[in-house]
Amino acid sequence: MGERYDEGKIDVNLFLAFTIVFIRDKSFYQKEGVVGALRYQDKPWLAFYDKGVPPTINYDPICLPESFENSVKKYPDRMALSFQGYEVTYSRLKDMVDRFASCLVDFGIKKDDRVAILLPNLIPCVAAYYAIMKIGGITVMNNPLYTDRELEHQFNDSGSKVLVTLDLLGNRMIDLRKKTGIKQIVYTSIGDYLPFPKNFLFPLVAKKQKLAADVKSAPDVYKWKDILKKYSPIAQGVKVTFYDVAMLQYTGGTTGVSKGVMLTHGNLSKQIQQIDAWFPEFRDRHEIMLGALPFFHSFGISCSMNNALCAGWGNILVPKPQPDPLLEAITKFKPTFAPLVPTMYIGLLNHPKIKNTDLTSIKGCFSGSAPLPVEVIKEFEKITGATISEGFGMTESSPVTHANPFKGVKKIGSVGIPYPDTECRIVDLNDGVTDVPVGETGELIVKGPQIMKGYWNRPEETLKTLIDGWLYTGDIARMDEDGYFYIVDRKKDMIISGGFNVYPRDVDEVFFEHPKVQEACAIGIPHPTRGEQIKVFVVLKERETATQEELIGYCKTKLAAYKLPTQIEFRKELPKTNVGKVLRKTLRAEEIEKNKK
Repeated sequence: MGERYDEGKIDVNLFLAFTIVFIRDKSFYQKEGVVGALRYQDKPWLAFYDKGVPPTINYDPICLPESFENSVKKYPDRMALSFQGYEVTYSRLKDMVDRFASCLVDFGIKKDDRVAILLPNLIPCVAAYYAIMKIGGITVMNNPLYTDRELEHQFNDSGSKVLVTLDLLGNRMIDLRKKTGIKQIVYTSIGDYLPFPKNFLFPLVAKKQKLAADVKSAPDVYKWKDILKKYSPIAQGVKVTFYDVAMLQYTGGTTGVSKGVMLTHGNLSKQIQQIDAWFPEFRDRHEIMLGALPFFHSFGISCSMNNALCAGWGNILVPKPQPDPLLEAITKFKPTFAPLVPTMYIGLLNHPKIKNTDLTSIKGCFSGSAPLPVEVIKEFEKITGATISEGFGMTESSPVTHANPFKGVKKIGSVGIPYPDTECRIVDLNDGVTDVPVGETGELIVKGPQIMKGYWNRPEETLKTLIDGWLYTGDIARMDEDGYFYIVDRKKDMIISGGFNVYPRDVDEVFFEHPKVQEACAIGIPHPTRGEQIKVFVVLKERETATQEELIGYCKTKLAAYKLPTQIEFRKELPKTNVGKVLRKTLRAEEIEKNKK
């Protein structure tokens, strides 16, 4: 007789293996009526996982501070970070982390207090991030391109008490501080960590080239390097659990209100373990990461910074990821893994030196934030010999939920298949509950260990977005019979410009503040390299006149550069619903139709 399996004790791996073999049998789905009956619960995508990628993960219950400490123990003398050729080993990085953690404790920072970081990809950015986590604080990452108006909201909404920033932003932040709850400011400089002879030449040319600035004297304002000299390494950190909030990552919304996404230590740790599982051939190997994705963005935090440090990899920091510095970093420092956004791939391929540059050190790439044209994928893979895995995610999901297999079947136009332990459904747009048939469109909802705890101090918004553990993405999508997902439209009207998310209402609000503007509506229109650019339809007040240049100039003081509109169309009226809501979708459709002609 065969072995008896008691109820509730069936071998899970055996069951999953059987399911995968069963799903691979395409003849099963070719029988009449069965394709339409395929359910999302069947997880057909499991059949397309690369060899070695598990359907479910036995997660190591370890938070990022401890994971980093493990890397230090294993590889104390290995390069952890490199900036312009200046290398910091894992043991030295730990020393920086521990000294700044000691400083924060002296500043009065306790468990769950918020500390803001306003930095590009520099060595102090990484050290400060891990120091905050070590003492149980909550990190608030901020975009250095933001205006004072945008930063003021995020500092105040988060209740940040300390700010770590750049000398170039120092005087602005000192002036802004009185409008916030920030008490201490610590600033670093691009020149703080440079190799010889760059460290010798930097002070001579930095201010002329606007790479450094003098920070005025003010109370409770400190230099980063002075802080590290003053404080001894902290003896012991604060115990944190998977349920504790590790960071607030701010995002926008259809209402224009920037919301703090609460990502827990569990979210971040399990996301890193999911990424590690997705790329089995890179596991337990020493790789060099190209740290070009901004660390103030969730994509850069998880897929570049945390991924590398928890794996014991080196990370080449690129604070300004434009074609020239990217090409220089690849040429000089030979990274082997490169997570990038489409504008970076396109910028590299269009660089005049690309044909004479050796990029073959790169073995693996990850792409997200916007669709990557198939021609770009083919060309980049051809010149590097690397493989690109294109995926999808949101700030609310730490961020990755889907990716195309690294070695297996990739489908043009698809964001790929769900990560291990990630459930996905497409539901009816009206009731938000009923599963639509496979192949039809609806709203994409996801559930998994990487899904946020909720929005900071916004319980009502949380209840609208998280329902029974399901994250309602606001994206209109479909799933094919193989379990590959396709994003069809953006329910939330988000614009993706140069890899950055731009919420139209953020732009609308600025125009509404202009004394000559009566109505305004921003949409995204195609751009050859940036993915999308921003066009604004404007209705002026009666008897007022204005030019495109005038209004764009007005926006420059109120919006980050990547949010600036490039086109303005003046109209007498805008299309509206019966209740007076502007039909953004109609304007977008009109623009698409116009471009077809």
